[in-house]
Amino acid sequence: MNTFFSFVIVLGLLIFVHEFGHFLWAKIFGVRVLKFSLGFGPRLFGKQFGETEYLLSAFPLGGYVKMFGEIPGEVEEASAQDAHRSFSGKPVWQRFIIVAGGPLFNLLFAAFLFVLIFSINGVPQPVDGTKIGGIGQDSPAAAAGLQVGDMITTIDGAKTITWEDVSERIRLSNGNPVHITVQRQEQTVEFVIQPTMSTMKNLFGEVVGERYMVGISRSDEVIYEKVPLSEALIAGVTQTWNWVYLTILGLVKIIQKVVPASELGGPILIAQMAGKQMEAGWLNFLYFMGVISVNLGVLNLLPIPILDGGHLVFFSVEAILRKPLSLRTIEMFQQVGLVLLGSLMVFVFYNDLMRIFG
Repeated sequence: MNTFFSFVIVLGLLIFVHEFGHFLWAKIFGVRVLKFSLGFGPRLFGKQFGETEYLLSAFPLGGYVKMFGEIPGEVEEASAQDAHRSFSGKPVWQRFIIVAGGPLFNLLFAAFLFVLIFSINGVPQPVDGTKIGGIGQDSPAAAAGLQVGDMITTIDGAKTITWEDVSERIRLSNGNPVHITVQRQEQTVEFVIQPTMSTMKNLFGEVVGERYMVGISRSDEVIYEKVPLSEALIAGVTQTWNWVYLTILGLVKIIQKVVPASELGGPILIAQMAGKQMEAGWLNFLYFMGVISVNLGVLNLLPIPILDGGHLVFFSVEAILRKPLSLRTIEMFQQVGLVLLGSLMVFVFYNDLMRIFG
């Protein structure tokens, strides 16, 4: 029940934010909005306010804003008084902003959540020190008897104050045995460890080099530092940008087959993760929602027909050629986009089910 409730909050709110971005810019530019729907498919509930019908539809994996003039023929059948309020009758730059408004609002919402978290909880700062946070299985450190929580005080007689000191001393050993002294609770313990040449890997598991190592990693402990709102704002925007960069880089790595496609997840995985984050606390849940909002914003900007990014490509071509693409061309590209998107949805659902049953 907690998983379902968390999933509804995450998906419902992020879809609302996305569609509200389209809706708001359409209103700003004077486009008549006919429908604002959370969900696709059959209408479950609806209410007319002014010229817009607000709907809750059966399938919750998305939403839409229907604007007057999106469908060919609507403007021709309308009176001259209504024609100026059509989507297709607006300049290309206004249509570009209306479509880009959805992904943009997802990114702004993510930044807002991160700023809120940093304002309440403080900005995380890594604890700089020499505390061991992890020991590799079958590593020289494990064989020698080093333990998680040990504080390295010296290597070959030289004091170690930061983790960079530890890494540098081991790297400069050139494979010769190193004498490591650690503080273990109230005890001082000494070890002689033989470094081995090991590969270094980045976040995506790619080998980025080799160096002498003993198989230890630093502690990931952080402290939360209370900061003024201005600094929380900078930290929130920076965090949003970092997640945008990682999302794009992750997509590139999937295309390059560095990251296996089986890592892709869909609604079931999001629901499971949302439930776990809710159990961990509201701040964890809000942070998770921010990350998903960034993903939603970036993915919608991909230049795939039927997504917002595909429409932005059409508008860009129209601006360059000074005339819109033919309706037949747009329909052909959208059919291709629909097939691609449908195939992707089936694939991520398959991945989700394989994680559960496989």
